[in-house]
Amino acid sequence: MADTLKNMVFVFPGQGSQAIGMGKALYGSYRAAKEVWDEADDILNMGLRRMSFEGTEGELGLTENTQPALLTASFAALRVIEEEVSFSPAFVAGHSLGEYTALVAAGVLEFPDALRLVRIRGKLMQEAVPDGAGAMSAIIGLDAETLGGICMGVSRGDALVVCANINGPVQVVISGHAGAVLKASEEARKRGAKRVVPLSVSAPSHSPLMEGAAKKFDRELSKVRLGDFRIPLVTNVEGTPCREKEKIRELLRLQLTSPVRWMDVIKRMRREGVSVAIEIGPGSVLSGLIRRIEKDMKAFNFSAPEDIGAIKDFFGWERSGR
Repeated sequence: MADTLKNMVFVFPGQGSQAIGMGKALYGSYRAAKEVWDEADDILNMGLRRMSFEGTEGELGLTENTQPALLTASFAALRVIEEEVSFSPAFVAGHSLGEYTALVAAGVLEFPDALRLVRIRGKLMQEAVPDGAGAMSAIIGLDAETLGGICMGVSRGDALVVCANINGPVQVVISGHAGAVLKASEEARKRGAKRVVPLSVSAPSHSPLMEGAAKKFDRELSKVRLGDFRIPLVTNVEGTPCREKEKIRELLRLQLTSPVRWMDVIKRMRREGVSVAIEIGPGSVLSGLIRRIEKDMKAFNFSAPEDIGAIKDFFGWERSGR
């Protein structure tokens, strides 16, 4: 059995980290990765591998496609890591969609169940709001308290905007009705935001606009068998470690309408003694956020064969005491 490293965590990316070609190099280099992608294609029968390796950004960017594709790419990378190294993490965490990969890593969800769930989740999110009615924007340079006040000030009964992802001390994503997001963005600029970046998304995640999707998704969650935690999960909704599988269905439902408290997740893990994170899956978004939240934490990425050497070297040095 793999040794648990108390100073190390696995984290898994969410929507926005997808890119054409993701997972292709691992697929061609490791049998474990190939088996995951082939299994995903057999389960969903939607050409997921083709879409991810050589499709179009428009096709992959649809929420109902992005979510199963990212889960598969991240889980395939996880399987390779599990074969290549002889340690397991003290905690797992995932950003939004990435929480499902984290739950597979923790032993709570089986991969086929997680894959079907995120496909349904993406479809329900896509259908919850008419195309163009919702929006999300990243605000750089203002804290969550200030932005929360701005959002409350511009929101009306039929035009809502909220803080959706609290990604760092001065990096927050807002989400809601398109007009309200635009007004909040304009007000954020007036209040000193350094940058406002509209996000290319097809659903306003983590906002009250997802309430209908959350109710429908709750029925799907009730059908899934949950396993016991092998590794605790630091959750998006609470920002604290969870070891109780009975809570997971409620937390996954709430996740659709609640903010992702990523800064709280990282700070809690740091307080627990974590000093190293491995981001497993496409992109390096989470690694960058971790370094900004906790400057003394070390962060690695693993999404391609060439990434494994640095991870092995680092932990070999750490564990040998050199």
